[in-house]
Amino acid sequence: MARVQRLKRRLIAELVAQNVDLVRGTPDRHLKQRRRFRLGSSLLALTLLPMAVLGSSRLWAPAFQPVPEPASAARPVARAVSSPPPSSFLPAPRPIDPSVFPLAVHRIAIDAGHGGKSGGTRAPSGLTEQEVTLDIARRLKRHLEGASFEVVMTRDQDREVSLKDRARIANQARSDLFLSIHLNWIAGGNTRGVETYYLGPTDDPELSRLAALENRESGYSVADFRRLLDGVYADAREGSSRRFAESINGSLFRSLTSVDHGIANRGVKTAPFLVLVGTEMPAVLAEVSCLSNPEEAGLLAKPLYREYIAEALARGIRRYALAAESAPEKGI
Repeated sequence: MARVQRLKRRLIAELVAQNVDLVRGTPDRHLKQRRRFRLGSSLLALTLLPMAVLGSSRLWAPAFQPVPEPASAARPVARAVSSPPPSSFLPAPRPIDPSVFPLAVHRIAIDAGHGGKSGGTRAPSGLTEQEVTLDIARRLKRHLEGASFEVVMTRDQDREVSLKDRARIANQARSDLFLSIHLNWIAGGNTRGVETYYLGPTDDPELSRLAALENRESGYSVADFRRLLDGVYADAREGSSRRFAESINGSLFRSLTSVDHGIANRGVKTAPFLVLVGTEMPAVLAEVSCLSNPEEAGLLAKPLYREYIAEALARGIRRYALAAESAPEKGI
């Protein structure tokens, strides 16, 4: 029995060594030794061979894969399966350009105030709000598309669009932001500056009067008003709209004060504008200048000044979009 055990150990050792030789491509150094086995030992080896081969194949099979034998090869060759290199051999990771990722804000609805029979305010020179807002909206569209935003225009020509339809266009396009562009009119003619609104209540009678003027020709029915007003002051978009308004207003003032030192920052305010009520995304209304002020009316007649306004609006949108991307919980 002891002799049998020794022989089994010898056979297994030789089979293991043979596998190693096959992997390394070295000559079979055990061939001559096996020829010296006596007949009895050989018969015993034939009896034990299946078990030995089974054990050795289980030992080596997971680590090696057979390679197809070339026509000229004298015997099979085994090749080790390549494993992933150690982490020390991997190249150092490089930072990824964030521009390859889409912004959280990518589709903007631009609403050029008034249009068609609804001319809005009019300067003594004949300059109208509807033509100025449309020109600024078109310029803004060009800037935003150049920055890889998608743009939806509630009107792209001088035509009348109800407030209800303006909100519907923005909602159906699944816009991420809504910006309504207007020109202010303040009695007396001395007041000037920029101000931006988001949806909310107001105790200011002047703002209530302004909202009433802007809410004319809304396109909503009496039945619509109850549904709209139920959610006006419990709007979950209020915080996002306020931050959007702050970004727009700040950008407008910083840009325009560099070319018009007399302009005033009239701030960010809340008002119940119906064009903001029906939208389903953060929405603001920007009064980008006072058409009632002769000096600002003169500037608004110049294409270059309108370009300054469009550039400022585009910067405000980009600033808000980047903030929304870096801090989603504070963004849209």
